[in-house]
This record gives sequence, C-alpha cells and structure tokens, in this order.
Amino acid sequence: MKEYFDTNHDDVISFIEVVQFFFHFITKVILYVILILLVLIFFLFFFYFVDLLYNISSGEDKPPLFDAYIIVSPSMVPTINVEDGIIIQRIEPEHIKQGDIISFLATESYYNGKVITHRVIGIEKSSDGKLLFRTKGDHNNVADSFLVNEENVYGKVIFRIPMLGYIRQFLSTYFGWILCIVIPFLYLILSEVVRVRRMISSKEKQKA
Repeated sequence: MKEYFDTNHDDVISFIEVVQFFFHFITKVILYVILILLVLIFFLFFFYFVDLLYNISSGEDKPPLFDAYIIVSPSMVPTINVEDGIIIQRIEPEHIKQGDIISFLATESYYNGKVITHRVIGIEKSSDGKLLFRTKGDHNNVADSFLVNEENVYGKVIFRIPMLGYIRQFLSTYFGWILCIVIPFLYLILSEVVRVRRMISSKEKQKA
C-alpha cells in the first residue's frame, strides 16, 4: 500500500492517501464491471446477428438466439426479483423440461401481447401434436389460466443479473452517467498522468 502511494513516510500513511487508495480501487471495480457487461453485451449481439443472418438466408422464422428482459412483475419472487435483468436463450420446444423458467408471448385475455417469464410446471400435447406448457410464477398461488403454445416460447432463462433495471435507470440519468462513468474515467486518466509525471521527475533527479 505504501508503494502504491509512493510516499516518503516511513510508517505513517495520511488519511487523504487512504481515501485516494480506496477511491482508486472502487473506481477500477466499477469500470471493470462495466467493461465486463459491455463485453458480454457485445458477444450476445454478435451471436444474435450471426444467427439472424443465418435464419434470413435459410428462410426460417425463429426467435433471436439470445435476448434480454428487465422483470417488472413480482410473480417470480424470490427466484427473480423486480428490476432484475434476465438473459434468455432460444431452445427447441422438445428440450424444455418441467422446472425450466421460460419467457413467452402471452395471447390470452388480459396478458395478450405481453412477454411473461414463468416456470414450467407441466407439459402437454395438443391434438395436432404440438407441445403445450403449463406455467406458473413462483410467487403466485395458482398456475396460469392458459397453456403456452410451443410457437410462442421465446427462450429459456439462462442467466440473471440482479438489480440491472435499477442500474440502467440510474445510468440513464445525467447525474448517474457523470457519477459512475465520467468521474471514474477522468480520475483514472488523471491518476495515471500524475504517476507518469512522478516517474519522469524521479528519473530526471537521478540523472542530475
């Protein structure tokens, strides 16, 4: 820690130096987390577009290979909370098992046109041989009043990002963008500039 601060003190580290150290650490953590999320998003979009181009060229009409949603209903609490982000992957209907959590397009009554994410609690077959899924929210007392046709299933939940919705909302504000992106980025740049200048100054003194 003393080496990081490049202090001339033998035993004493000032309060300001401690604050600088932790601020530098927290800043790096924030930026690394953002970088990891951006890399993840990049790869998801890459596979998304590759799969999309393949489906277009082959004339197939399939849901995206990967997709993401922000949960706005407490129906899956505590497994998935409100404002959690989820990543779903397209899955063939015959590979869906009881207990899987799926996202699907609702076509019944009040939920018509909405994307719902619920757990599969039963699997049936229609008269024409297509799969029908009985679903239920973990927080709900009763199962959904409708069966989900295999054609309306968008995918299976493969990953959950806690509180992503809150982070997205905060970063979409001017204050959030400045606090979490601009200030840490500028701080890292300035700290590196100061460190380089100190190294140059130290070498010049040694030459002198």
